[in-house]
Amino acid sequence: MNADTAVEYVAAILMVTGGVMSVVSAIGLIRLPDVYTRSHAATKSSTLAVLLTLLGAFLYFWAVERFIGVRLLLGIVFVFLTAPVAGHVIIRAAHRSGVKLSGISKGDELAEAREKFRQEKESRSEG
Repeated sequence: MNADTAVEYVAAILMVTGGVMSVVSAIGLIRLPDVYTRSHAATKSSTLAVLLTLLGAFLYFWAVERFIGVRLLLGIVFVFLTAPVAGHVIIRAAHRSGVKLSGISKGDELAEAREKFRQEKESRSEG
């Protein structure tokens, strides 16, 4: 087995793993109870799925075609930087608009921190 064949196998394994992670992400979107945990499934595992799939495609084209796909590299960087930030912004907006946690959640630490910040801000403005 030569080096190109080994890289092809690694690329195939990465792409299959990315597909499996995508299925796990879809199952998480269906099974998890509220918008907060669903967003976690959507951003974390789907980001990993896309990154593994694009990395596998990049390795395949590099080994077989001797082609370095700049678009694939840019796609990897773009997804890696934007998907977690977008998930955070969406969840923050949901929290600020009053979307409730599921019944199995243990506590809302962000609401507690926001209340404490509000009280500190009021005490500073009074004094």
